Amino acid sequence: MQIVEFNQIGNPADVLNLKTVDDGAPGSGEVKVKVLAAPIHPANLLQIAGQYAADPILPAVPGMEGIGEVVEVGPGVRHLKAGQNVLLTGVSGTWRDSITTSAATLIPAPPGDIEQLSMLAVNPMTAFLLLRDFVDLKEGDWIIQSAANSAVGEMVVQLAAKRGIKTINVVRREALLQNLKSLGGTVVLLDGPDLVERVKAATGGADIKLALDCVAGETFERLIETLGYGSTIVSYGSLTNQPPTLNVRTMVANNMQARGFWLAKWYELESQETKQAAFAELIPMVASGQIKTKIDSRFPLTEIKEAVARASEGGRDGKVLLTPIHN
Repeated sequence: MQIVEFNQIGNPADVLNLKTVDDGAPGSGEVKVKVLAAPIHPANLLQIAGQYAADPILPAVPGMEGIGEVVEVGPGVRHLKAGQNVLLTGVSGTWRDSITTSAATLIPAPPGDIEQLSMLAVNPMTAFLLLRDFVDLKEGDWIIQSAANSAVGEMVVQLAAKRGIKTINVVRREALLQNLKSLGGTVVLLDGPDLVERVKAATGGADIKLALDCVAGETFERLIETLGYGSTIVSYGSLTNQPPTLNVRTMVANNMQARGFWLAKWYELESQETKQAAFAELIPMVASGQIKTKIDSRFPLTEIKEAVARASEGGRDGKVLLTPIHN
């Protein structure tokens, strides 16, 4: 089988290589899966570059989700069969054309767009949990988020709109405004020093209960300044690679909470029942096309350097997918 591998930390386009290795038969409790599609996430690129929360054990194969077709079932596997599509959840190293792994964490994929399903376990799940687990949001409530044009941000917009939650979506480029409105965003604003005043004007001074931030820096503080009493801000990234600016007096005076969220820890620590329940809610929405992730481009494994270069570029309109070619 072919795998994408790196043996040193560095620029992904420089250190990633395609390698052919032996592909063994599945053992007890395992299945062999033909990988059909796997997305490239910013977290993948950060880890390869040595800028992620967890360092890889080298040599390493990137990739944290995808979709595949079961081609061989090992002894003791009862819930999966050959020819069945599965979500590669709880599986690392998905940038390859074939993988043999434990059957226990794999979820049978329903009929639907396999490319959309291949991206379900990371960005849609992150957005789903951000909206569900930190504040008890009800129809008509307001939230605010930075980087609203990101894959997570666009998913937050769609999921919030389905629940009747109003969103203030902060972006850094004017060209992004209309797209977010078309997805269901209530208010879309450019980031800037006067953001707080413009949020108040656009919402009529609404009580904003939750802020979601993956930018950090000064944007973090501006989001806090928009929030109401007893509200919560959740940090799930730092696109600026800067520490968040924090006005402690505002937080104390308004009894605010600052929380952090890392999806990898959720997958590691939550029970299998909790994870299955979340997937049971999310999978039908993705499979039916009710919520969608934009796709910018698709690359075979043989063009991995071009693929990661494209995924690193600004101004993309969606995710970059690896779509292995099978003989």
